Amino acid sequence: MEKKRIVIAGAGYAGVLTAKKLAKRVKKQKLSAQVEITIIDKNPFHTMLTELHEVAAQRVEEDSIKISLAKVFAGRDVNVVTDTIKSADYDKRRIVCENSVFDYDYLVLAAGCQPIYFGTTGARENSFTLWSYDDAVILRDHITNMFRKACAETDTAKKRALLTFAVVGSGFTGVEMAGELAELVPFLCERFEIAPEYVKVINTDMLEKVCAALPDKLSEKVRRRLEKMGVEVMLGAGTTSIGKDFMEYKKDGKVSKIPTHTVIWTAGVESAEITKEASPKIGEAPRGRIQTDEFLRSKNYKNVYVGGDNIFFKPEGEETAVPQMVENAENSADTIAHNLLCDIKGAGETEKYAPKFHGTMVCVGGRYGVAHVGLPGKFFGLPSFLAMFAKHFINVIYFIQVLGWNKVFSYLRHEFFTIRNNRSFLGGHFSNRSPSFMLVPLRIYLGCYWLYEGIMKILEGWFKTPSLTGFFNGANQFYENIINSGASAAVDAAASATTEAVASATGEAAVSAGNLIFDINIFNLIRFIFVESGEYAFKMQVGLVDIFMNNVVLPSNEIQMFFQITIVLAEVLIGLALIGGLFTTPAAAVSLLLQGMFLTSTGLYMSTWWMMFAGIAMLFGGGRALALDYYVMPYLKKKWRSLRFVRKVYLYND
Repeated sequence: MEKKRIVIAGAGYAGVLTAKKLAKRVKKQKLSAQVEITIIDKNPFHTMLTELHEVAAQRVEEDSIKISLAKVFAGRDVNVVTDTIKSADYDKRRIVCENSVFDYDYLVLAAGCQPIYFGTTGARENSFTLWSYDDAVILRDHITNMFRKACAETDTAKKRALLTFAVVGSGFTGVEMAGELAELVPFLCERFEIAPEYVKVINTDMLEKVCAALPDKLSEKVRRRLEKMGVEVMLGAGTTSIGKDFMEYKKDGKVSKIPTHTVIWTAGVESAEITKEASPKIGEAPRGRIQTDEFLRSKNYKNVYVGGDNIFFKPEGEETAVPQMVENAENSADTIAHNLLCDIKGAGETEKYAPKFHGTMVCVGGRYGVAHVGLPGKFFGLPSFLAMFAKHFINVIYFIQVLGWNKVFSYLRHEFFTIRNNRSFLGGHFSNRSPSFMLVPLRIYLGCYWLYEGIMKILEGWFKTPSLTGFFNGANQFYENIINSGASAAVDAAASATTEAVASATGEAAVSAGNLIFDINIFNLIRFIFVESGEYAFKMQVGLVDIFMNNVVLPSNEIQMFFQITIVLAEVLIGLALIGGLFTTPAAAVSLLLQGMFLTSTGLYMSTWWMMFAGIAMLFGGGRALALDYYVMPYLKKKWRSLRFVRKVYLYND
């Protein structure tokens, strides 16, 4: 049977998700022999368009907005083609690219958008856009170069022109760009030794409010925030002309001119060329969008589906077409994947597109955000912290769909753990600004301590005779004596066994007298005991742990010996691993596991709690300097991610 060929034009939000959902359904329904999926894009990567302003304003590195298509579709039956689509013949069912031609049975148009200039003189030639990876990188470098030139410029007027940045458009993209730029300015001024009063950031729009999609109250909050950050917001000002070193705008019937070398155009979008050309033929709609039916098929060609920003469709009961936003891309991908397979199989009930949108949010810099979220008819605003949290949470959910843990880890690293100049809504508190070699002495000391503990247990005969009964029961008796009888009862004929057990568990010589500080029992499930006996000791008694120890481990000498040997070997191996810096992260994790086991069985003296916090410090980054991991881990990671299964489920990070 000849395969049905599905071609997806564009690897934006809608294109990538449609391809992934299709591939998953095809495999699940065992249709791999009947379906061939191809996705075409001019770039070998998917770009996070909603985060471009962060790169342009130097908050995150450029690789944070790129997601390799080869990695996204690793282990999946999706052909990834890097080529530029030039034209399409919808009657012959053919897509023509610069270097190849593709025939299709079904086409998904998800080519996204491009800037629209509304006929503004010089805008296309002289302004910077913010609609692609290249745009963000070019703008980032240009902004830095303006400061570099200005610091050596002696003519005040020319210096001010170099340091005037105009953002045209006060929609979400324009506001986010202006906010990020205003946040960046103080750091560039300090770097290039430029007085801040020379710098001007302007945000203009012909409308009378910023972020017109937001309610008036939230829109006003955004405007006030921009002005607080030093942005000059000019509303009701339509841009009329842009030159190499100026921008003209018209406000209240008066035309004014601003000397500037940087105009960033964010005033609107239209469909990409391939979709714009298709619109009159297959379903014409405003700004090159394509009118679809309720199943997201184009009006004139039922084998052509439309996704994401290219859709022009009014859901039942709505007065306006679906918005050009990421949530629309996500929703449409699921509907298209479902309906395509119904068409291919000639069976199943097709699904009408009935998206549910949960609101919008805008970030004004890295620390402040506004959100209008909820369910249809029940929308509400969020405070800044929660708005920023929601924004990052939504991004994480999207990354889980696209590239799993790998991209989530990368996103968290870029947004929180390596953030520059504290430009995060968490204030930079999680940024790893300390060099990793500072952890080397702590790592070696912790390793030596574990090695010492293991060797001492060997010398005490843990490899020869069962010792856990005295080890655990003695420690329990120590706490119970203090609880039940007070300090005097703790001095007892049986104190020698107690002393030995607690000393072994805590790393200190036990003291036979003590005072109870608190004893809290929660529903007999968990108990917190805190005593003083020459030194403070703490135990977290867990009912399930006690049941396991008393009924499984302690009654059997063989099981006791197994656990003893395991504990000793673990302590010795942890020690050696940490000293050498080999497999530091798993060694630290096992170290914490052992500490947790001791805490819930024998308790710990406060003098040994440093081991727990040292283990946490070693979990990430402790083996990056002066360690064997520096050589071993890159080699193992390379071998690991070369496995097909690992690539398919994204069980790795870069």
